[in-house]
Amino acid sequence: MSLMYRRMHKRTRYSLLLVLGLIAALVFALVLRKTAPPEAARLLPESDAIVYANLKPLRAATHFDRSPVNRSPEYQQFIDATGIVPERDLDSVAFALHRMDDPKGPNGPVGYSEVFEGRFDGNRLARYLASIATAKETYAGHDIFTIRVGDDKLTRPLRIAQLGYDTIAASNMPTAEQIHSILDRHGASASPFSGSSLLSARYRDVPAFSSAWAIGHIGLPFSERGSISIFGLQLSLPEDTTFVASLRYLGTLHLRIEQIAPNDADAAHATETLISLLSLMKSVQLAQAQMQPHPATDTAFRELTDSTKVEQHKDRAVLTANIPLELVKQLAAPATDLQP
Repeated sequence: MSLMYRRMHKRTRYSLLLVLGLIAALVFALVLRKTAPPEAARLLPESDAIVYANLKPLRAATHFDRSPVNRSPEYQQFIDATGIVPERDLDSVAFALHRMDDPKGPNGPVGYSEVFEGRFDGNRLARYLASIATAKETYAGHDIFTIRVGDDKLTRPLRIAQLGYDTIAASNMPTAEQIHSILDRHGASASPFSGSSLLSARYRDVPAFSSAWAIGHIGLPFSERGSISIFGLQLSLPEDTTFVASLRYLGTLHLRIEQIAPNDADAAHATETLISLLSLMKSVQLAQAQMQPHPATDTAFRELTDSTKVEQHKDRAVLTANIPLELVKQLAAPATDLQP
């Protein structure tokens, strides 16, 4: 009996250890999956910058999907044909920004690759794309539709593929390389380690629980002759300056933008530049409020600028601010809804 008891006890101990090991592995996998970049971002191809937004919290907070929208005839035709209402049906979006060799080409200085997650009627979408496509390709088991966008003198291809019942990919790059890359990554998307080199290098800098974030050379859309230009104002920052920007809801909507400089001295110079820009913005805001007062909007903007801080953290210039939800709601509402 003693020998039998010891054997049973041994088997029970091994079984318990096996169960504990499986539980630990499951917990580790769940934690790893939770801290991994969102799948939409992991699908993006190599790029100079990435922008991601989870639209569900913003929709819940502002109800922007309930606001009337003035749509162009082409946009309304798309909605009627596919049943997709983007402000209602999109849950998350991820964009890859690609610097173009020829900034005067059809794409301008920046090309885009996108991944959209939400609720789509795949059959209606496929029929619509087939009806307007100029070409169709099958790659990795998926149909890629090519449509031409732009005016008669300057058009560019837009390639669109449906990855699954809830995911659509698109790219307006000159070749199919980027849309092919998205489809290739889709086959390995279950791995939390998949994704572009930029995502692997910089996602760790994105604060946890960020609903929206951007990493990389975020100056790309604002590039002008090698520098960053915002509202006509040239900043003393090269267009390849690396930024990490994020939005988190912490009672209020918390904005954080980090410029990653080559060294502490450059970070100090960037901090001074941002402080000067902040002072200029406050002056412009005050002047506009005096010329065309909108009390509700002016108050929200003043709360935003008053909460804005610029600090240097070693080799980084860091801007933080609290964005009032009232301001977000006002910006999301049609212009006719804004009352002075």
